[in-house]
Amino acid sequence: MDMPNEHYDLIVIGSGPAGEKGAAQAANSGKRVAMIERSANVGGAGINGTVPSKTLREAALYFSGLRQRGLFGIDYSLKENLSIRDFMQRERAVVENEQKIIEGNIQRNNITLIHGAAAFQDAHTVQVTSSDGERLVSGDVILIATGSMPFNLPELAIDRKQVYDSDSILQMDHLPKTMAIVGAGVVGTEYASLFAALGVQVMLIEPRERVLPFVDTEMIHRLLEHLTALDVQFALGHIVTAIAKQEHQVRLTLNNRSVSEFEAVLVATGRQGNVKSLGLEQIGVEVGERGIVVVNENFQTSVPNIYAAGDVIGFPALASSSMEQGRVAVVNAFDPKANEQISPILPLSIYAIPEISMVGVTEDECMAKQIPYVVGRGYYKDNPRGQIIGDISGMVKLIFAPSDKKLLGVHIVGEQASELIHIGAHVMIAGGTLDAFIQAIYNYPTLAGLYKFAAQDGLVNLEKWNAAMQ
Repeated sequence: MDMPNEHYDLIVIGSGPAGEKGAAQAANSGKRVAMIERSANVGGAGINGTVPSKTLREAALYFSGLRQRGLFGIDYSLKENLSIRDFMQRERAVVENEQKIIEGNIQRNNITLIHGAAAFQDAHTVQVTSSDGERLVSGDVILIATGSMPFNLPELAIDRKQVYDSDSILQMDHLPKTMAIVGAGVVGTEYASLFAALGVQVMLIEPRERVLPFVDTEMIHRLLEHLTALDVQFALGHIVTAIAKQEHQVRLTLNNRSVSEFEAVLVATGRQGNVKSLGLEQIGVEVGERGIVVVNENFQTSVPNIYAAGDVIGFPALASSSMEQGRVAVVNAFDPKANEQISPILPLSIYAIPEISMVGVTEDECMAKQIPYVVGRGYYKDNPRGQIIGDISGMVKLIFAPSDKKLLGVHIVGEQASELIHIGAHVMIAGGTLDAFIQAIYNYPTLAGLYKFAAQDGLVNLEKWNAAMQ
């Protein structure tokens, strides 16, 4: 094979959030950049997975009328005979628009986009295979940003007709009446609430005794209340021991010997790194369990000129964190003395119905690590905007240190939680205290005003805490 005649300062493998932002960072710094994407569409899972599922969530809220159920006693029923296609029209429009935006960014930054499957020949050379043949490209620095794919259990074989994973579920051509969801992590919980809102009878199966163990327990209790109200059934602490596919049903047997039949099954048992065809082993890039590429604090792999960012390096595997990882990785790759780091204050959101969002420590962590703390709460039902929008069960929860009132964590359940969390995150980034909310002025009426309510409640609880300590 001939030596490569295309040389770049940076080669990025993958056009998802991490790859795009990494490529743009280098291009804006005057580097010559090539981006390799094996799919016909750019954007990776961030555009082709995250955006569709969140758009589908909004459609479910609209068609089900759940947002209006707290208004004036109104109770909506889902329109009959709806299919998945009824919800996907808006999803397709959003995805196509986002893809065009990314394509425009790539062109504007003069990034060379190469479609095809990438495989390493050596630490600086990548072979790209496509329908047009093979070509070699070389680079001083290479960023692996290939994302992840569903990790599926062999006994739950995905057929995309009755048994789906988190990728293929978006291509479902009908709305089933019953569904089992195996795995109560972020994806499983989000889809459980989404399909339940659409009137599907859902059973959520999880081998652990609780859903979302990294989320504050109080938030989980409120989420479970909502899911129970949507008639979601739970099989926590159970695993699937047998599966039998029939013509129109899938029969699942659990370890407690219970047998149930469902029209569809969604397997949401986690993700694995997209690395199988890259040939990382032959060039010495260390790969851990489930295809997760091992990196140091600068996102550098075991091969010095090769970096990795995004879902392919594992937790937290969020589009938001992946973007920043891609940017930081490229900064460090071309300027090792920069020692750029991503912010330790990382907001997380679960786009279930209702939304849950968090930043900082949970109350559970404080108790486990014996960290002194006090809690302040603000309830949507006591907030005029909460009353106006009909969300009367949401809550903002602040966790702070009793010694100096420094904010340690924020937890929100309810409408717009994923937006509201950034207020608390910025206070934490600045090392702020409860006084930041007490002294702030918020528009009226807004859900943001709940921060002040929660802070005031926290001050009352702080007095009680101090009295108890005396």
